[in-house]
Formats: sequence, C-alpha cells, structure tokens
Amino acid sequence: MRVMVMIKASAASEAGVMPDTELLEAMGNFNEELVDAGVMVSGEGLLPSASGKRIAFDGEQRTVIDGPFEHTSELVAGFWIWEVADMDEAVAWMQRCPSPMPGTSEVELRPIFEMDDFGDAMTDELRDQETRLRDQLADG
Repeated sequence: MRVMVMIKASAASEAGVMPDTELLEAMGNFNEELVDAGVMVSGEGLLPSASGKRIAFDGEQRTVIDGPFEHTSELVAGFWIWEVADMDEAVAWMQRCPSPMPGTSEVELRPIFEMDDFGDAMTDELRDQETRLRDQLADG
C-alpha cells in the first residue's frame, strides 16, 4: 500500500526558519534507510505558505487566494510517499524518524487511493488510462 506522510508546518517553518545541519544530516540518514529498504517513493520539503496559492472552486468559477494561510497546524511543510505493506509498517517507520521540526511537531499518515478502491466506477477504460499515465510518469 502507498501512504502519504505529511509533516505538519510549525510557526518556525512558516517563518522560513531553516533546519540546522544536525537535523538535515539526521533526516538524510533516515531517508537513506527508507530508500535502502525500498519504502521511499518520493519526498520533499515545501516552502512556507506565503509562497503558495490556493484555488477555490465554485462550479465554473475559480478564485485564486494568495498565501500565507492561517491555521499553521493544518498546513503541510513537507511530505513523503512511501510504499509499505500496511499502516502498521508506516507507523513503525515513522516512530524511527528524527523529530522533523525543532520543538513540538506532528506528522500525519494517510493511505493513498488505489484503483481498486473506486469499485465499479473504475471502468476498464479508466484503469487502462491510469496505468498508461503511471507508466509515462515512471519513464520520466
């Protein structure tokens, strides 16, 4: 199963405070373990929400909202995509992770929808399209 691991933002990350060398080294070592174990599919840190935009949808109307965004604890500062056997394995890996932020921090793990999760709505044609697109992405 694939999971998205979301590192929640903090006041410091939203203020643009960069991690120190010690944290970068610890996270680099953890990422190496994930890659060596075949768990890590991808992962990146995100700039503060002041650099971002949101698009609000209302029928055909689109509204662009400039950052920064409120409710820091609900924002994402970085993410990983992991391939694991189950949620228990994801939790076990996360418990080995260095604290991703100075001070208090929180990480959220969420399963990613797979084609079979969509049931009958995922027709053979849609399944072929999805497979073709994933293959194109994998080929770079």
